[in-house]
Amino acid sequence: MFVDCNSVLKFKFAGLHSKVVNNVNAAYIIDFLFQEGVLGSQDMRTLQLQKSDPQQQCRDLLALLHTSENPQAFTQLYRAIKKKPHLQWLTECIDKHPTGQ
Repeated sequence: MFVDCNSVLKFKFAGLHSKVVNNVNAAYIIDFLFQEGVLGSQDMRTLQLQKSDPQQQCRDLLALLHTSENPQAFTQLYRAIKKKPHLQWLTECIDKHPTGQ
């Protein structure tokens, strides 16, 4: 049975929510997701208002992605994290996290 990659990643990110919020600086991620068309300009502006509180900014970003109808939201989030060498450990956590399937 084929499982949509974005859905699997969405499930994994939900399970790793606290780890992501506590360890990811969302500024780069926001720029990447805007560049890839996952976030619109209004979403980007709203998220930038939280830049003084990086954890809240990341929390708001994840919440926005969980309610997004973009079929590539979590695939692109994973790509953004994978591009940052200092987050290699998080990529490994995501890859190892159970899918619930």
